[in-house]
Amino acid sequence: MLAVWAETNVILADEFRDGNVSAQQDPLNVAKAAYAALPSTVNEFYYRGDSACHEYRLIDWLRNPDREEGPQGFIGFAISARMSPALLKAVQAVAAEKWQAYGQRDEEVIRECADVEFVPGERSEHKDTQPLRYVAVRVRKRQDELFADGSTVKHFAVITNLEWPAAKLLQWHREKAGTIEGVHDVLKNELAAGVLPCSRFGANAAWLRMAVITHNLLTALKRLALPAELLTARPKRLRFLYFHAAGRLIHHARQTILRLAVSASRLADQLAAYTLLPLPE
Repeated sequence: MLAVWAETNVILADEFRDGNVSAQQDPLNVAKAAYAALPSTVNEFYYRGDSACHEYRLIDWLRNPDREEGPQGFIGFAISARMSPALLKAVQAVAAEKWQAYGQRDEEVIRECADVEFVPGERSEHKDTQPLRYVAVRVRKRQDELFADGSTVKHFAVITNLEWPAAKLLQWHREKAGTIEGVHDVLKNELAAGVLPCSRFGANAAWLRMAVITHNLLTALKRLALPAELLTARPKRLRFLYFHAAGRLIHHARQTILRLAVSASRLADQLAAYTLLPLPE
């Protein structure tokens, strides 16, 4: 389980787990560690997550302004809701005129959203607690075709404490695909976190932590020293541009010379990066 600071693409907290542990198991610990890792200059807080984060202890902690082991005050959140039978029934009961289109036009499907009147019967819901807001998403085929699972319509929902317009809220929530899911892809496929070295839990946890540290170091390198056009560069691109530059050592006239097979502009970027990085003297 990972928590990412979306604005900087820095991994704030990670937790390595056994394979049989549910994704929904105690996400609060990771959330607390992530907020604790933020610098003191951050004074506005938000949280977004998938349905594994739809867990009552985490939601209670997020909505409590006097929360323990976390920043005080408001934390705005949007979390994918687990589609229980009761929630699905409430979504299907939404009047037709309340659904509104959102997002860019798609040639194959129609996406609509609407607020849902729903109060879950969770044990975390106390009689003096204000109900949270549920925003539903309805996806239909334009040509009345069936989805792969044989259904004619799909329903999703987001639980939130934000009063933004539904379309804005859903767009912001979906942007996590460009942060946390992108980080998962980089760690697994480009930094070797997807191939664990052995069967020992501690060694594998250390392997993940080293991949996380490498990711954060590369993020720092891009933000502190490299040109702006490389801010979104993935590790594979950085390898080809900088880390795997070919060269030849030449010994001539009692001197050792390194000739690099790189362009002058790229070499200038590398030299500029050395001056910008906080390297030890």
